[in-house]
Amino acid sequence: MRPAAEHGPHAIVRSTSPAGAAVLPIVGGVPGDVEGGEFLDRGGVTTSKLGITVMGMSQLLLWCCKGKQTYLVELTGETLDQDSGETGLVRMQTVVIGGGIIGLTTAYHLAREGVQVTVLDARATGHGASDVNAGWIVPAEAAPVPGPGVVLTSMKWMLRPDSPLYIRPSLHPQFLSFLFGMWRASNARRQRAGFAGHLALAESTVEIYDDYRADGMDFEMHSTGLLMAFTQRANLDHHLTHLDLVKKYGLEPTVLEGDDVRVHEPLLSDAVQGGLFFPKERHVDPGTLARALHRRLVDLGADLVEHAPLTAVERDGDRITAVRSHERTFSGDAYLLAAGAWTGPLSRQFGVPLPVRPGKGYSVDVEPLAMRSATNLSDAKVAVTPLTRNLRLAGTMEFGGLDEDINQVRVDAILRAPATYFRDWQPPTTPPKPSAGMRPMTPDGLPIMGRLGRLSNGFVSTGHGMLGVTLAPGSAAAMTELILHDTASPRLAPFNPRRFRSAR
Repeated sequence: MRPAAEHGPHAIVRSTSPAGAAVLPIVGGVPGDVEGGEFLDRGGVTTSKLGITVMGMSQLLLWCCKGKQTYLVELTGETLDQDSGETGLVRMQTVVIGGGIIGLTTAYHLAREGVQVTVLDARATGHGASDVNAGWIVPAEAAPVPGPGVVLTSMKWMLRPDSPLYIRPSLHPQFLSFLFGMWRASNARRQRAGFAGHLALAESTVEIYDDYRADGMDFEMHSTGLLMAFTQRANLDHHLTHLDLVKKYGLEPTVLEGDDVRVHEPLLSDAVQGGLFFPKERHVDPGTLARALHRRLVDLGADLVEHAPLTAVERDGDRITAVRSHERTFSGDAYLLAAGAWTGPLSRQFGVPLPVRPGKGYSVDVEPLAMRSATNLSDAKVAVTPLTRNLRLAGTMEFGGLDEDINQVRVDAILRAPATYFRDWQPPTTPPKPSAGMRPMTPDGLPIMGRLGRLSNGFVSTGHGMLGVTLAPGSAAAMTELILHDTASPRLAPFNPRRFRSAR
């Protein structure tokens, strides 16, 4: 018997003859899209006899799977020669459009299952929001943006140029539809349901990041927890209403009232009324994570094509046959759209418009500060991340266009925020260089993951907002299962793209 693929059982039996026979995916020992097969399980060895057509003649393919190895045994009574000119064995090919944290993690999960992966990015991988975010792995902070009081608060903030939220006014129908969707989602019931969906998706996040490290990825990660600090008691009380959810997923929050929060973090000022500490949360240097994923993908044989914007999609009925970047053409068996904030306009090229809009955020790196953990300045909406080389401040949300222009007024607001929360905070004497990134936002604050419209080999994973680092591993695992096994995990149910059927 001959091993089906060098990298495991996920392969495709494909005729290489000019006649072009049927393509039969063999995924995890189970062939898909094939009828009439006999399946027998004997002591952990699964065998199957399948009728296929090669060059117009009925043939019989016998294959078996034991453990993680699939063997092609027989074709019309003869051992299948992997190098023969008539028939051959090739690895499944998947094209991932987008080299941010979602695209890179999903590409990695696919590649380690033996899939030949091509990643296309309009610039270098890991740039934009995937590099300049706070780096938090925080399921406990995974409540969707739309929620009770968000609309009224947003309207008040729009009158302040330095507020945590800015919405550039527009009468464009797509923009108005997006705002209407946010308004509809801004209630306690839908926010709680979305929070539960995020928690389920992120349930194994920490373990998967440990697996990444065990697989040789070298990136900075800290396991010091997350502190949410509040200067407004009402804001703390609102977060207490979700503690039963996070406890259900074993996140073990500690409520810190009054001076207890300063015992926990002595750097906090008297203005802080209380806090919540989540000991199991983590944070990473997001730039090191993106680079580690890139390197590991190269090691696994993936093709990472940078500075290759998607310019055209070729289709034959409900099937994608190729995508193009200017004069270059890329073909595969499956296609995953994971282009972050750029997914909205790109989805129209696939004929499946999705309501993904950019939400600009900023980060500023300043001198290190000896903090116990990552800290959310919750009322100011500023994330504080202590890293080895610096202290990162990140925040704000701007709904506007697809640009990464810097608004210095909003950057200055981020730099001022720590003065309220920390004793003896000294802003940097030399103005630091800020960075901006475009987060992919959806009207209900939930990702969009699943099949891409009615396309039989098209998939999408986008809209993770400010939770890309938190939700990426769970999203990658679920999407890999869907792409390879045609099995949709129940954890994908809240994020089904079909909930936006009316999007334009």
